[in-house]
Amino acid sequence: MSLTLNLPEADGAVSEYRMVGTPIERPSKPPVFNRIAYAAAHVVSDPRRDLDPWGKPAIDWDTTIAFRRHLWSLGFKIAEAMDTSQRGMGLDWAGAQELIRRSLEEARHVEGADLACGAGTDHLAAADARSLDDVIKAYETQIEFVEKHGGRAIMMASRALARVAKSPDDYIKVYSRILSQAKDKVVLHWLGDMFDPNLAGYWGNAEFEPALECALAIIKENREKVEGIKISLLDNAKEVQLRDRLPEGVMCFTGDDFNYAELIEGDGKRYSHALLGIFDAVAPSASKALASLAAGDTTTFRSVIEPTVPLSRKIFEAPTQYYKAGVVFLAWLNGHQSHFSLPAGMQSARGINHYADIFRLADKANVLDRPELATERMKNFVGVFGVR
Repeated sequence: MSLTLNLPEADGAVSEYRMVGTPIERPSKPPVFNRIAYAAAHVVSDPRRDLDPWGKPAIDWDTTIAFRRHLWSLGFKIAEAMDTSQRGMGLDWAGAQELIRRSLEEARHVEGADLACGAGTDHLAAADARSLDDVIKAYETQIEFVEKHGGRAIMMASRALARVAKSPDDYIKVYSRILSQAKDKVVLHWLGDMFDPNLAGYWGNAEFEPALECALAIIKENREKVEGIKISLLDNAKEVQLRDRLPEGVMCFTGDDFNYAELIEGDGKRYSHALLGIFDAVAPSASKALASLAAGDTTTFRSVIEPTVPLSRKIFEAPTQYYKAGVVFLAWLNGHQSHFSLPAGMQSARGINHYADIFRLADKANVLDRPELATERMKNFVGVFGVR
């Protein structure tokens, strides 16, 4: 018997929707990929203990860590404490420290588990940064913390640096100083202003070409300390420009949640690895697709991953920085958490029609792992908004 429910339409009408998706089967053991695939993971709030959701959100640490085990079981590395975990939008540095500690400890008890941790400057409010030295000290504090606990760092883009830097040379000074001190190779992080408006003009220029030259200069000068660079500009042509010019041995990690399928597959000569927030939401599909690609089966890779792209584009539509709401919405629908709430109440950043579109696209992309549960939860959710 097919599952049906009523969903709202953009024009205010309500129409019946009939479920069509088939859940993706889970592998019996973590698969092997021929691309490095980091899933940027979300954190799970604890609404029953949330007395100050904007100022000091309560986190359900057990469920948060259980979700990391889910990602590891599907073959992913984890990009921990990144913007998907609401860094600077609900999770402060104190919360990030706890998350990093717990995840690194858990990884020691999971065979094959791997992760890298976001280290930035978010404990230094951008308005309080007065000099490049302030930014350098902030980066040093966070990278030292990650390394002290046995982790590898992803050097996150800095709001404070974007505020105080006056030229590309200022970026070169800060990055070169930090990279020279790092114990291990570091992944750099180019996050476009569609993800965070405070990062406009990063690398010292609002135009792409001069910004690219600055980023490449930093990488070439410090190539022995750079594992790769994650680029999230939602523009595949710009990513390819960067990818084609990286020094040998430095990897490009796509953060393009609009065009990841083609960028990961590549053009026959070059391809991108992945560090993606959408992998949190579509993990079983992405895992099957990547395993198929590793086996040389591009037909299955495309047939599985391409239907997730319209879903991802909906989740990451403007204002893009609120994509976390869609990611957590799918975690709730799929039974990874018992409620739909985010730190700082960020579930309110999107409207009911947005969530209804996500539900339809997720079903059509075979992303709803437990259709009966998802249908029941969605009925209850839209009912709160008067949809019967």
